[in-house]
Amino acid sequence: MTIYACPWELQLNIESAKRIKEVACEVGAFLQGEFTLASGRTSDRYFDGKLITLSQEGAYEVGKVIAEELEGTGVNAVGGLATGAYPIVTAVALVARQSGWQISTFIVREQRKKHGTMRKIEGHLKEGSRVAIVDDVITTGGSVIKAIKAVERANCRVVKVIVLVDRVEGGSDKLLKMGYDFTSLMKYPAGGEVIVEESAAVAGDAAGGAIRR
Repeated sequence: MTIYACPWELQLNIESAKRIKEVACEVGAFLQGEFTLASGRTSDRYFDGKLITLSQEGAYEVGKVIAEELEGTGVNAVGGLATGAYPIVTAVALVARQSGWQISTFIVREQRKKHGTMRKIEGHLKEGSRVAIVDDVITTGGSVIKAIKAVERANCRVVKVIVLVDRVEGGSDKLLKMGYDFTSLMKYPAGGEVIVEESAAVAGDAAGGAIRR
């Protein structure tokens, strides 16, 4: 296994996102070798997002860039599937607190808890909330869609989906076609070259779907 030479496309045109790119290189978050992904697929590249979100500076920058992206969207809760979303939602909550912005946080379990409260969703998610789903990476979209379905079953509205890295293997296209407002901080295509864009976000109607509000 070797550290990959950081070939990705930057999606957010803000300094925090650029710094996240630098942190990813510094901590070796992009790897090359033989890997089995959560989807069951095999890959010659891998993004270890927790090397960023569990580093002090990385956590702060991730929290900052996502909080800035959510500003003005009406989102009042942020969460995602365990375990990728754990450090991300915590970082967003802390940055929001520093800015005087109240936001609730939660985590969706892969499986319903079999003891204690027996909850599928842990934390603070009220019925009727406007929700942002976050994750560290998207490949086929399976993990993100699990979180979305759990949130919608709780009678909440998903109005934003943000991931650190889009591997460009169908997951983001699937979400866009379903009408979700999707943003990735970075794109990491197979054999991708480094491309920095001016554009900040990818919206649902870019793939022919009406954006959910």
